Amino acid sequence: MITTKEALQRFEETATYYIDELDQYNMEQLKQKPSEDEWSIGQMVQHLINSALNMHLPNMDQCLVPSLDTLQSLSEKTEAGAAAFAQESFPPIRIQVPPSPQYTPAQPESKEQLIQGLQTVIQRMQEIEPTLEHVSTQTTVAHPSFGGLCAEEWFLLVEMHYRHHLLQLNRLKTNFGS
Repeated sequence: MITTKEALQRFEETATYYIDELDQYNMEQLKQKPSEDEWSIGQMVQHLINSALNMHLPNMDQCLVPSLDTLQSLSEKTEAGAAAFAQESFPPIRIQVPPSPQYTPAQPESKEQLIQGLQTVIQRMQEIEPTLEHVSTQTTVAHPSFGGLCAEEWFLLVEMHYRHHLLQLNRLKTNFGS
């Protein structure tokens, strides 16, 4: 299995790639959706930022400082979770969720908002990585699809998630002939 240091390096490279890609597009392009039920590049980046800051990192924090709630949520990985971690990646398939106010990210207000959000996630990942070395793998928080994940797995998941969305970015870039 990949180490957290290696995952952090890969994550930083991927997040920096997203930041560099943002420079190639104006706000109109970043908000352009290929179809009504698909996300724009801006929405996809918002999704990456929001999922890390509002789900992955808080769940990692719960594993780092377990409470009674966390300890009671001990659970095993699902088959999908075990497969993703064995392969160190999400399956290379398109995962589409029906549009909803709770899940569909808002269009970004500015390119700076996206860059700042990505930089915030990078900073949080850099702060958390050194703390993972001595954390119990017994404390887990359930992921909706992957089952119980410990702090280290939540950390690795952020990198896998950002890497997985490179497929979507490449698909969205074809709208611009890139």
